Amino acid sequence: MASSWTWKKAIKVGAAAATAGGGGCALLYLTSVYNSDRKKEQVQQKLAASGLNKRPSKPLPTRADQLNSLANEQFDVLIIGGGATGSGCALDAASRGLKTAMVEYDDFSSGTSSRSTKLIHGGVRYLQKAIMNLDIEQYKMVKEALHERANLLEIAPHLSFPLPIMLPVYKWWQLPYFWAGIKAYDLVSGGDCLKSSYILSKSRALELFPMLKKNELKGAIVYYDGMHNDARMNISIAISAVRLGATVANHVKVVDLIKTDGIVSGAKVRNQLTGEEFSIKAKSVINATGPFTDSIRKMDDGQTRDIVCPSAGIHIMLPDYYSPSNMGLLDPATSDGRVIFFLPWQGLTIAGTTDTPCPVTNSPGPSESDIQFILSEVKNYLTPDIDVRRGDVLAAWAGIRPLVKDPNAGDTASLVRNHVVHVSDSKMVTIAGGKWTTYRAMAAETVDEAVEAAQLGVGPSMTDGLLLEGAHNWAPTMFIRLVQDLGVDTAVAQHLSDTYGDRAFSVGKMAGLTGQRWPIVGRRIHQEFPYIDAEVRYAVKEYAATAVDVIARRLRLSFLNVQAAEEALPIVVSIMADELGWDKEEQDKQTEDAMDFLRMQMGKDLNKASRDNIPVSLTKAEIAEYVKRFNALDDGKKGYISINDIRKSLKSQGVILTNEDVSALMATISVETHGSLDLPEFLQMMSAIKSGTVSHSRFAKMAEMDYKAKKYGEHMERSGGGV
Repeated sequence: MASSWTWKKAIKVGAAAATAGGGGCALLYLTSVYNSDRKKEQVQQKLAASGLNKRPSKPLPTRADQLNSLANEQFDVLIIGGGATGSGCALDAASRGLKTAMVEYDDFSSGTSSRSTKLIHGGVRYLQKAIMNLDIEQYKMVKEALHERANLLEIAPHLSFPLPIMLPVYKWWQLPYFWAGIKAYDLVSGGDCLKSSYILSKSRALELFPMLKKNELKGAIVYYDGMHNDARMNISIAISAVRLGATVANHVKVVDLIKTDGIVSGAKVRNQLTGEEFSIKAKSVINATGPFTDSIRKMDDGQTRDIVCPSAGIHIMLPDYYSPSNMGLLDPATSDGRVIFFLPWQGLTIAGTTDTPCPVTNSPGPSESDIQFILSEVKNYLTPDIDVRRGDVLAAWAGIRPLVKDPNAGDTASLVRNHVVHVSDSKMVTIAGGKWTTYRAMAAETVDEAVEAAQLGVGPSMTDGLLLEGAHNWAPTMFIRLVQDLGVDTAVAQHLSDTYGDRAFSVGKMAGLTGQRWPIVGRRIHQEFPYIDAEVRYAVKEYAATAVDVIARRLRLSFLNVQAAEEALPIVVSIMADELGWDKEEQDKQTEDAMDFLRMQMGKDLNKASRDNIPVSLTKAEIAEYVKRFNALDDGKKGYISINDIRKSLKSQGVILTNEDVSALMATISVETHGSLDLPEFLQMMSAIKSGTVSHSRFAKMAEMDYKAKKYGEHMERSGGGV
């Protein structure tokens, strides 16, 4: 009874606080909605008159064609960097009619832009600071981000969507406080508000998010932000620029800048895949290289001071059962003051992020301490019924956030809160800082500066409301047509629709026959994910040039499950070899490079280390049982057991392992053991499974099945789901 009374009292306090300024707030909100609707109408009229929002029908030029153009033509603008901001600059410049070039050292979105929290947000915490400190600049920053959030959901509706995010409340006084803040977030959004926030009772909160810790939970507040597939969004921006005439190339490194009479007029570049070097001529050069901003600035002026303060943000992927499929969670105050998001993404759960100073590197990787920090924070919010295990970490990665100092400020110690656009004495334009959500606004401001510096004489930005690749004819029900017209299964069709938009049919038509009654086409490259063979072929048309380009940015498999990415790698390399003419030596190189990427940057080595470092903590009875099991499986008393031992034994019992089964088993055993385990390694594996450091092992499971069959003469049947 007391609890119910306290709940009602908290609601009344919040309502009274809101009512006090209700009239003024309502007027402000209605004015904002009216202005937003009017602006959208004007934008659509301008785009309709320009013809920019018509769906392009011409095929993309090949990568060879793009490289040839870069080497032999002169451009108005050259953008260095193919992340979200660089690609945004290329699209902005091309939409104004400028002859545009863009080069990227690695792959489009290979850096920070593919390693985000996947949110498109206005910054609810920034708004809190703006209100508490009466900071008008911070308020304007949030207002701009909220507009860009709404715009991004409109120009790429297949790739982005509103996501409800729950803010659990464990103290009564927090309810009116948080509610007022979240309602202010809605109010400032005005006409760009995605959906209205609301309060939940304890029972309703647990109904929607049953994994939550029940003890002391008072209720929850739910607000909305956007979510997207960040790497695919980045690639779509770059491809949209190409559709408007931009010339872009990945795997092209800038090795030096070219100057004419003291003015930057191009760059010397190297094709990273062939080693060929050539020059690109341009009237203006934009430096949009994120964490690598200072390296390009020093090519322009060796004495310039550094402005980037790199900070690493770590994320981990967990199984889908850690969160509901349609609601996220925000921990606003972790044990060390950082914010942790806990979000459903691509059928799994993403948790992060951290914020740790780090060096600038091309291959950032996660640290075990950061992984453990995220797991401990996750554990604080989940019911004790859920065992949060280190072995449930499917992948982990680090992204370098380029926090920046203003190069024009006298105080070099203070960081800017948003972004910096700087024009050097030699007229090179640098854009640094900012966040994913505001990439378009940042790009527009940057191109404005480039146009002015080089006196290019074109009009203002045209990208507000400009549809991205795949958005023109997309509809939420388009996946049904894919199923009916092409014969792909529903999960694959939904994935193709949500990834490629109205280009999904072009992808689906490249799919190979499955040889089954259903689905007719679309051979999956991994049985647990809806990625199909056609996507690898289509990725090559969209300038994927390495195996890592595909498993990381085009399919996202390495970010979702590092083990699955390794298992799918042979198929990916084989398809790419057919498309690109790779010989056996190149295929081996691509496989080795991809494995290095998975080990160093996607957490594979850390997963292995966490397993190998676990002490053997088994009871005497358990050790005795596992020793018996090991001895029974050790055919020929060699001192180790191998997959061949299990395969031979099962074959004698009428159970045949396919090549796919064997590959999956091999992937669970470290290469250092050469596909076998001795007794100490076997005991360590069983101990790791018991402790949760390893969530499961195909090898251990198959060994257990084989041992039981030998001991008890059980008949075993394989399910269709693998081993």
